[in-house]
Amino acid sequence: MNDTQNNTAIPEGHPVHTYFQETDIIHKLLEELAITNPMTEAQKFFNIFNELYTIEKRFQRKENQLFPYLEKRGWNGPSQGMWSFHDNLRDQFRLMRKDIDARDFETIKINTPYLINGIYRLMQVEETVLFPNALEILTDADWIEMRAGEEEIGWMLPKAPLPYPKEEYVHPSQDFTQREMTFSLENTTHYDEGYMTVEQVNLLLKTMPLDITYVDENDKVIFYNRGEERVFPRSAGIIGREVRFCHPPKSVGTVLEILDKFRKGEQNESAFWINYKERLIYIRYFAVRDAQKNYKGVIEMSQDITDIKNIEGEKRLLDWK
Repeated sequence: MNDTQNNTAIPEGHPVHTYFQETDIIHKLLEELAITNPMTEAQKFFNIFNELYTIEKRFQRKENQLFPYLEKRGWNGPSQGMWSFHDNLRDQFRLMRKDIDARDFETIKINTPYLINGIYRLMQVEETVLFPNALEILTDADWIEMRAGEEEIGWMLPKAPLPYPKEEYVHPSQDFTQREMTFSLENTTHYDEGYMTVEQVNLLLKTMPLDITYVDENDKVIFYNRGEERVFPRSAGIIGREVRFCHPPKSVGTVLEILDKFRKGEQNESAFWINYKERLIYIRYFAVRDAQKNYKGVIEMSQDITDIKNIEGEKRLLDWK
């Protein structure tokens, strides 16, 4: 199925319209990959493979935008089943990447059909189940919010899709919208030691070289910082989402065990380190408690420590030049 068959009634800029635009791109890439011989057309094969790998943006939009809105409407299936499908395809991409780096053309030729067929099966479920049901379940307000949140993740398209709904100019004299004020009327707030404006607090959190996510005592995500180079992608759709749906199914059990131990007061900290996209990532969880030791949630902190781990000796001089 192509964009013209599936998407004619959906306005351009709508998230589902964008998904179908990407579907057309993916179909073309899969067709090209299937007829390209990695042994005799290695560079062409690698270029197509790298372009197809941008499907990761599509996965992230679904996991961090579409799935959370479906959960709010009572449909949790995609968060559990389809996310696992994404992870299986990620594993296939990762293995093929290793074979490409090793120039193991025989293995590449054997594994390529498995990757292609897996993506075709996923798109079939998207087109026949996921997207039709999502259009039935979600409101237009949901789609508008979702489209705004997608900006942070990106698309497979050569340029960003149109805004949704289409922006129309309203003369200031005709604008009577009652808008919520997003800024504080107070100049500063007193913290433990010192004073900062809300803007300064935001800038501090954005500048810190850490991914920070705050989950409250009800296991709902209430905050994450928007650093310039986050280790793990996030978008506005996770705010208010249950934390168990914010992790791949294979790691949910560990996360729930951490929350249980923290809530019972049996533990206060947990740490992990993993290899992710050829970088060493340090992940820590901290129990948050108030002055009376009441449990108030969890802070998750992730940091790329690859370069830090390699530090040796001392550096006392500025060497910008």
